[in-house]
Amino acid sequence: MLRRLAHPCRQRPHRPHGHHRRHRTRAVALAVAGLALLLAAGTSGAATPAVPAAGSAPRTPSATAPTTAVPDTPGSATPLSGYAVQSTARVTDTAEAVSSPGYPATGWYPAGPRSTVLAALLAAGVYPDPFHSTRQKLIPAADFTVPWWYRSDFTLADTTARTHLDLSGVISAADVYVNGHRIATTGTVTGAYTRHEFDITALVRPGTNTVAFRIQPNNPRKHLTMGWLDWLQPPPDQNMGIVRDVTVRRAGPVALRDAHVVTALAMPSMASADLTVKARLRNDSDATVTTTLSGTVGGAPFGRNVTLAPHETRAVAFAPAEHPALRLESPRVWWPAHMGGQPMYALDLTATVNTTPSDTAHQAFGIRDVRAPLNADGARQYEINGRPLLVKGGGWSPDEFLRWDPTYTEDRLKYALDLGLNTLRLEGHIEPDEFFDLADRHGILTLPGWECCTKWEGETNRSGSGERWTTADHSVARASMAAEAARLRHHPSVISFLIGSDAAPNEEIERGYLDALKAADWTAPVIPAASDTSSPITGRSGMKMTGPYDWVPPGYWYDKREGGASGFNSETSAGPDIPTLDTLRRMMTPAELETLWKDPTAPQYHRSPSATFDTLELYAAALTARYGAPASLEDYVRKAQLAQYENVRAQFEAYARNAKDPSDPSTGVVYWMFNSGWTSLHWQLVDRYLDQGGAYFGAKKANEPLHVQYGYDDRSVTVVNNRPAPASGLTARVTLFAPDGTQKYDRTATGLSVAGGGGSSTVLTVPESVPGLPTTYLARLLLTDAAGREVSRNVYWLSTEEDVLDYERSDWYYTPTTSYADLRGLESMPRTAVAATASTSADASGTSTTTVTLRHAGTGGTPALLTDVHLVGEQGTPVLPVRWTDNQVSLWPGESVTLTATYRTVDLHGSAPRLRISGWNTPTSTIPAA
Repeated sequence: MLRRLAHPCRQRPHRPHGHHRRHRTRAVALAVAGLALLLAAGTSGAATPAVPAAGSAPRTPSATAPTTAVPDTPGSATPLSGYAVQSTARVTDTAEAVSSPGYPATGWYPAGPRSTVLAALLAAGVYPDPFHSTRQKLIPAADFTVPWWYRSDFTLADTTARTHLDLSGVISAADVYVNGHRIATTGTVTGAYTRHEFDITALVRPGTNTVAFRIQPNNPRKHLTMGWLDWLQPPPDQNMGIVRDVTVRRAGPVALRDAHVVTALAMPSMASADLTVKARLRNDSDATVTTTLSGTVGGAPFGRNVTLAPHETRAVAFAPAEHPALRLESPRVWWPAHMGGQPMYALDLTATVNTTPSDTAHQAFGIRDVRAPLNADGARQYEINGRPLLVKGGGWSPDEFLRWDPTYTEDRLKYALDLGLNTLRLEGHIEPDEFFDLADRHGILTLPGWECCTKWEGETNRSGSGERWTTADHSVARASMAAEAARLRHHPSVISFLIGSDAAPNEEIERGYLDALKAADWTAPVIPAASDTSSPITGRSGMKMTGPYDWVPPGYWYDKREGGASGFNSETSAGPDIPTLDTLRRMMTPAELETLWKDPTAPQYHRSPSATFDTLELYAAALTARYGAPASLEDYVRKAQLAQYENVRAQFEAYARNAKDPSDPSTGVVYWMFNSGWTSLHWQLVDRYLDQGGAYFGAKKANEPLHVQYGYDDRSVTVVNNRPAPASGLTARVTLFAPDGTQKYDRTATGLSVAGGGGSSTVLTVPESVPGLPTTYLARLLLTDAAGREVSRNVYWLSTEEDVLDYERSDWYYTPTTSYADLRGLESMPRTAVAATASTSADASGTSTTTVTLRHAGTGGTPALLTDVHLVGEQGTPVLPVRWTDNQVSLWPGESVTLTATYRTVDLHGSAPRLRISGWNTPTSTIPAA
């Protein structure tokens, strides 16, 4: 990640402008995070129980440890269904007693199978909704400075089979007990990403068995876990807990482990693919055993007998040279969503001893080729199946308390696709397996990697807060890399691993990572850092981390310096993203909302704990200078949505236009961030509750499949084709208007063609001076196809007085603006109504579709600017999530547009759908849509 808490005594060293950019330094105040359960969208926590005094563990009704039935089937892997948890400060019994069957967990709290301590307490209703106001401050952090017990029971019938305990996701470390016996200490089970397997055959008994974890407190400065940096107010428990499944595995004498397929797609033809199947066989018995390892992959059978000495482990491989069926002709190739389909193959393996299955393995995988060479300008250029790809991404955040909710996760992934994004970057907080399964299914590329500024970069990033590494830390880091490589290597959606973020690893650390990746048969590119730096072995990163992270004007993105549209910018945005008024009223009190628009210098709890980012001062200054001082909360939010639409649109448009430049092209941009882990005022295209505002629809407009856009730098009108196939017979038109709708300029270009796959063509240029053009004016761009159908409409609000940037005073997080564009003329636009008719249908799958036709029925010339349609229930509450074909549209008198919204019928909660229509100069109205 990249943002950090700035420290007043730290200064950014001078970085010369040009191709070699300085790696930004920063200090960090952190917390921690991991993986797991996510708060369901829309949950606001109605209950408000009393908050315990600091230092005393909260109380709750008695919770017995959940019991998981474990089958005897060889090859079964059964996750524990949950835990009972309690602070060690309130448990005086011995570890042996706590971890024995029948222990009365009186007064303990229930926890899910993947749960931090605080997530369990929130689920139990111990604290009120921490996403509202400053309630999180009321949670006593002192309660989480001591270890906590996690306790769970499981039952077995047959103890003759071998039983193993498989675990990962412990934050930060744990002593592990089974049936009163300690099987591992914190010296072994440490680090959020390490994976451990323990043979507990000798300890289990028929009937009830108990596993218990004594979880140590977390500190991301000291432990190789997860931290929140300056993203949000860190959780008081620092995410201590268990955030991945703990699994009980059963097998016969031979265990089957590390099964995977190494794919090699013939390039560039893609006419064939070689599959190499690999696995490890382990004889857990005291006798020599001959096992038959057999399986299928892609429908092709293979097999072999293997004789293992007592307790021997042997690697086994099946290659096309020995098994011709493992060479697939005309393979089904996996593509990102907007480039093709997402077919998956399956590997099934069985190890059999004396005709009885001893263990099994199953894995889905995809066939694709991914490369990321450096281009002539030293920028990282991704290629998927031989096709260059402009990475259009966003930074992914899990829930602040690491709660895993598959529906909520999939909703956000569908939003990413709706926005035209193709990639999500996971800086730390590497999500559970199901996340990557969903990414595979939906065709969304992912860039996982280690996070900045915490212990992960303690050796190499002295501007961060991470402590220096010990010998033990090197072992944990290598084990973490090995575990994540083995977990992620088969996912076609994973196109890299970033072994550094703000800083690249030194040679010793890098060698440990690379050795682990090689041993795991990792084939995707390995990137040394997300910043413009190099590592001793891998070399240059080919990425830049030049910001910005706070407000800059839309024109900033077109200049090929700092964070502008050249190279690969691994994390960047204009900072604040003020949510909709609906969301603001859910997350803040009336008094806080008053401060939000009246006092820009006030620290905002819902922005960041960073002294650099805790106010909205830069943002508010620009909003006032460009649009005029806000007159109310409603006016502030109205102007914020307009500002965020134009800025986010410009960011993605600039990178798209420059992607095919012959010199210093743009190759990737990751919007910082796609979403937030809590209710936030910055770094989000979509808010916590999945509502959509100007930032969302600005991104959606910029990334539409066939798109016409305006260049803030050179007044060009450019057509960008994100479709795979070329487009021809197009007509582009640009018209300039005064705010009252008076036409001042009009020009059309016909017979246009543009290549597919991100191709672009500049078709018109607006003159530098247009007679009679007022200071504030509108530009309407229309693109029609050969049949005259409108395929892209894009409306800009512009000024003859441009924003002026002072690049010489650029800091790591923004470039100062010395004078602002004057858009205050928009305030003078007459109010104009938009008529609407709507209808709704529902299908058997539970999906509803609402269709609305908007028509500007006015008789004057004034357009209706940025008309927003919100789907709401009877009480006026937004129905979320929802996916619109388009929204926040601008119409001139006589024009109409038809939009559709799709959503889950159950999210109406039994009410009839209605549409709330509003806009920059459109009075708010609500119409029925049933």
